[in-house]
Amino acid sequence: MAGEEPPFTTKSSSVRWAVRFVRHICEIAGAPSLIDDCRVDLARRGVIVAVQHRSTPVIFDWLMDLLSYQGISDSIAFDYMTRHGPVRWHDIAKALAAMPSCPKLTCYWAFERCGYRKGTGMCAEQEHRAACPLPRHDLRNGRLNQTAYSLFLFMRDLADGDIVGWLDDRLASVDPAPASDRPARLGQALLEPLGNVYGVSDKVLATALSELLLAADAKRLLWVEAGTAMIAVDTLVHNFLHRTGILELFGANHPYGPRCYEPGNCAAIIEHISSRIDARQFNPAFPANFPRFVQHAIWRFCAAAGLDRCNGHRIDDRSACGQTDCPVFGRCARVPLKPA
Repeated sequence: MAGEEPPFTTKSSSVRWAVRFVRHICEIAGAPSLIDDCRVDLARRGVIVAVQHRSTPVIFDWLMDLLSYQGISDSIAFDYMTRHGPVRWHDIAKALAAMPSCPKLTCYWAFERCGYRKGTGMCAEQEHRAACPLPRHDLRNGRLNQTAYSLFLFMRDLADGDIVGWLDDRLASVDPAPASDRPARLGQALLEPLGNVYGVSDKVLATALSELLLAADAKRLLWVEAGTAMIAVDTLVHNFLHRTGILELFGANHPYGPRCYEPGNCAAIIEHISSRIDARQFNPAFPANFPRFVQHAIWRFCAAAGLDRCNGHRIDDRSACGQTDCPVFGRCARVPLKPA
């Protein structure tokens, strides 16, 4: 897992180069208001109050909305939800209260290999299909229908209807020592079980949980500590590490996907570099080691919704990009990384 200290054998001079390089990215694209921005968004959605009152339905609704943006552009996902409506906790609670006959809807542990496909209407329990409530929610695809029910059943059955209490208990169970990797271990204590919810990607789950943990309740110190280490590796972050040669520098060349979270790969490299960058220079209120801030700065440097400086629309990785105004690379994105 990413939280384990990877067996890096990279020369110290190479690591120093990578740290200076990524620190420069943080200077250009880091968001000093990262936690405050999360807090504003959570307050707007009623999540901060929901945490105070341990209101699982509100937190489910917020998280399910975020999960609905997986695998497609934000604008398309938003437009679909605007036209068709999102799925809500009370919708599923009402549907399951009617005791549908499908055995997969009895509990979280039974909800496996549902297989519902919106396009064909097929599922693993065709004899129960006509009375099943799961397909009746007009979501963008069948995977989201399955995600909604899987997440609902997780919160109802595993969290006993109290997701705030479940988060508290999971984090409290993590050993305090060794302190060096505790934030990452705290994060994994949440990501591993929640990652079993059907259709939930590591990237979106880490992004959502980081926002919740960092900004929902500053008095929950374990939440904040866990949120600092929630790293979301998307294609922009992975491609940046590949494009700049950092993956090669750390002996970690690999394709984008689940391997980004394996020991020694993208997430571990960001953690390794972050531990050598004091985030308090960007905001004195930040923790000194803040992997989520570093990852977000890389994403923001690359993303079209951020600074739009380093992505596949601007750079053709098959050749020199020809970009002359890049504040980091200068003349070309394919600069060979040679430690100073």
